[in-house]
This record gives sequence, structure tokens and C-alpha cells, in this order.
Amino acid sequence: MSALVGTVCTTPECGKPGTMACPTCIKLGLPASRYCAQACFKGDWGRHKAIHKLAKAKATASSGATTPAVRREFNGYTFSGDLRPAALSATRVVPPHIRRPDYADHPEGRSMCEEGSKRGGGSNAIPVYTASQIRGIREACRIGREVLDAAGRAVRVGATTDEIDRVTHEATVERNAYPSPLNYYNFPKSVCTSVNESICHGIPDMRELKDGDIVNVDVTAYFGGFHGDLNETFMVGKVDEESAGLVETAYRCLSAAVDMVQPGAMYRDLGARIGKIARENGCQVVKTYCGHGIGELFHTVPTVPHYPKNKAKGVMKPGHIFTIEPMINVGTWQDRTWPDNWTSVTADGQRSAQFEHTLLVTDQGCDILTARDGKTWMEWDVAAVQR
Repeated sequence: MSALVGTVCTTPECGKPGTMACPTCIKLGLPASRYCAQACFKGDWGRHKAIHKLAKAKATASSGATTPAVRREFNGYTFSGDLRPAALSATRVVPPHIRRPDYADHPEGRSMCEEGSKRGGGSNAIPVYTASQIRGIREACRIGREVLDAAGRAVRVGATTDEIDRVTHEATVERNAYPSPLNYYNFPKSVCTSVNESICHGIPDMRELKDGDIVNVDVTAYFGGFHGDLNETFMVGKVDEESAGLVETAYRCLSAAVDMVQPGAMYRDLGARIGKIARENGCQVVKTYCGHGIGELFHTVPTVPHYPKNKAKGVMKPGHIFTIEPMINVGTWQDRTWPDNWTSVTADGQRSAQFEHTLLVTDQGCDILTARDGKTWMEWDVAAVQR
């Protein structure tokens, strides 16, 4: 960790002499970061306090001490399936030198930029990104791809989803990127892991993956001021025929929708293609959650529904960037949310699977920014999603 010390004020771009020492740095035995005045100290606190968190976490690790896991028990709650919440480990820390989105240090995890856009503070028009912005988003997506591949290698019988979170977090930080889910509206982890009947937004915990489980791993990386978002569903050990069919159907749904992406296509039409493939395979499409625009904001316009007869607005144009991420269920399309206010599960307790890519509309069609190894697409291979 590089120390922010010296005779110059620590606040970026201030440049005035630093005459005040941070008392918390001194208490923790760190080289004292210095500020020119209270105004700069208070203004930089949201960024600077991350140094203290990191120092405390490192001190705990070096002493061999561990933070007790937090138990989660939803007393009185009726679960729709067999999945149950397990204990949570401590939230992981991102080093202070890594660029952070606006919600990273907000006490409620609120993205004021996103909220301002939704209130009409920004244009409702779908962004057409410049060549420079596209390069930035492409790099965030490349990092996200590498991180998801690392997380996927951690999927195995006996592994906890907390371990997948650790791998995701470390792989993201190693690339000087920020794991976008962390503290987004107080989400406590660096990746979403959704097991069996969990549709999306599952919180990684101490539950061990079992032979026959399926688990979706949803990664988003923030780098250089841009987000890149993708996910895959992995089969753990030997799964039953119905689950294998569900996972392949989810993949086919995404693949077919991607094939439709080109200038002039209507966003609302993607849902009809996805719904047709789901129905042909005896599945249903979740309606509560949609794909979304992405770039400088984690979630923005356009809204991309995955079900038929939706009312999505907009026509695709070169320079649009968005995700497609259909959530496909064996049983009902309806969902419920656990009392943790995040974990979405199927209402009937049957299984759900999902795949996601971030896409750029080009003059000729589309570019899959989160494709593996730079490939335009990857052929379906059960071995690629079986662990």
C-alpha cells in the first residue's frame, strides 16, 4: 500500500502545504497523511477512510485473527424451496488507490448519478457512446471477462459461495478495478451468486455447493470510470437432466437474442424471441428483472425486457451499449425476495438459470464486449459450464 504522506496536502489536486496530520493514521501506526485545513480533511474523508479499513483488515489477517461470521436467520419466513441462507463473512475491502464509483463510500450505497438520471436530471435518450468511451467500456468488459473466468474455476463441489466472492474480489482488485456490486445500495459482497431456485442477486455466504447444484455467478467490474457486466450459470458436479436442460435453454435464449442485435432493431422485440425458445423447452421467463444500459452508470437506459408483449421503448443505433440477461425458470415466472432484500427466488421453489453479456451495437450488427477470448460467440458446450 502506498502511503499518502509528505508536506503537501493529501487531497488530490490541492497542492497546499500539509500542516495537519490525520489522527486515525497515527493511532493505527500508519505514516500520517497530512492536510492543509479541516475543510480538505473533511472533503477527502470518504476516500481517505478506506486506508484505515485496509490497514485494520491487514492487521487482522497478519495476527491470525478472524472476523466472526454473521448468522442469517429469517425467523418465521416461509421459503419457497430448499435453499437456506448461511452465515456471512466480513465485507471485503478495496484498496484506496483504486478508482471507485459514486456509491462505493455512500452510507446507504446510493448512486446519486443514477438517481439524478431517473429523476430527469439527465436525458432519457439512450446514450450513443463516443469512440473514447467505447474503448473504456470495452476495457472494463475485458476485465470482467477475466474475473468471471477466475470465479468459474472456483466453482466445485464443497466450495462456498463466499470463496467465489473472495476469488472475484481479489481478481478484480489485482486488475486495479472495483467490484461494482460492492456496497451498491448496501449489497455486502463483490459478486452475486444465485444457487438453484435463486433467480438473481444471491448474496455469497458460507453454504457449501453440493453435487447437483447449479449456480449463477454475476460479475461486474468498474475500471476507468466505466462498468462491464456479465454472468454465467455453472453446473456443480453431476446435475439432473432437467437442470442441465434448463441451463442450456437459458444459454440458447441469450444467444438467440444477441443474434437480433443490429441497427434498427426494436428493443421490445427481443422478448418475443426469448419467450418462444423458453416455451419450446417447457420453461418460463422472469418478468421482474430486465437487461439495462451500462457504461458510466451501472444501470441506465435502455430497459431491455426478456418477455413477450413488453412495452420497451427505443430503436437500436450504433454506439448503444446494454446487457441482455434472460432469467429462465423451470416452473412459474413469478418471483419472491428474501428478507435480506436482495435474494430473488422462484415463487414455486423450482430452479432458475441465466446468462448475460454486455453488447455494443455496431454499423454491421453487434460486438459482444464480454465474449470469452475475443470470440464473437462460443458454441454451447456442457463441459464449459460443468464443475
